[in-house]
Amino acid sequence: MENDKSLILFDGVCNLCDSSVQFILLRDKKDRFRFASLQSDYGQNILKQHHLPTEKFNSLALIENGKLYQRSTGALRIARRLKGAWPMLYAFIIVPPFIRNFVYDLIARNRYRWFGKKETCMMPRPEWKQKFLG
Repeated sequence: MENDKSLILFDGVCNLCDSSVQFILLRDKKDRFRFASLQSDYGQNILKQHHLPTEKFNSLALIENGKLYQRSTGALRIARRLKGAWPMLYAFIIVPPFIRNFVYDLIARNRYRWFGKKETCMMPRPEWKQKFLG
């Protein structure tokens, strides 16, 4: 992966996660992000490198400049780098993590029930294919 790119690990069978990845892709005008599903060999290797569970990993993970950010912190750091008004959400970083992560974890635990689940990972548009690793 290129050194100047950040990596987003996401649940490839989660409809909410799939929609979130597409949302990011449409607003990543400076081509800052690369993506890998948690289910891919590449994603599994990244989880192992960072000593994270490879089974039942319930969080988005952002790797930025070699550092791992999870849950609400990862999501806010992503929002900070998107086009439009989304960077203003980064102001929520001042909210204590235990509060931010409570909300994040509530959504993560219920994501399949509320948003559904696919049998297989999404196939990216041809123009986005090079942004997906693994």
